[in-house]
Amino acid sequence: MHFTLTYSGQLPSSSNAKVKHDIRRKLHPQLKELWRTHPALAGCKNLVTRDSEEEEDSSDAAFLTVIQGNDFAPLVHPYYKLYAELDIFMLRPEAPGAVISKAGDIDNQLKTLFDALRRPTDQTEVPSSWSPTADEAPLYCLLEDDKLITKVSVETDRLLIQGANEKEVQLTIRVSVKGFTATWGNIGLIS
Repeated sequence: MHFTLTYSGQLPSSSNAKVKHDIRRKLHPQLKELWRTHPALAGCKNLVTRDSEEEEDSSDAAFLTVIQGNDFAPLVHPYYKLYAELDIFMLRPEAPGAVISKAGDIDNQLKTLFDALRRPTDQTEVPSSWSPTADEAPLYCLLEDDKLITKVSVETDRLLIQGANEKEVQLTIRVSVKGFTATWGNIGLIS
């Protein structure tokens, strides 16, 4: 499965739970639309829907994780033996090749991004002030864990917007979902 996510906003090199969660929330509508429209996902609503508080069948709601009383639904999940490869095109408001800049070094910006692409690991990664809207239940994420990223390619160029904030970026993230092994459950998802 191949698809593209986009993000436009701040991507600081050092961040807290609120910054990462804000990025996660901005990516949520795209991932929710993917689950709604992709042929391999549209018929799998049971993986991200909870019929009751106590699920009996292990395949129902298998992709959901409850953190601080809220459901998170990552797509790339070890339950179906999936992993992801990312091809990232990053526009930053500085000259190309400025790997270390006012916005911070690119490796720490990528760490912030990777943390935002995955579901929170515990309640410390969810801002206590956040209350999901009806549209954010569950909150869709790309990854169960950022360890499921096995390949990353990054290209940077200059963001040509006059007066752009130095921490502002525009990202195009091409995602390839692959499987560690083919199973009946993941056959439509892997590429």
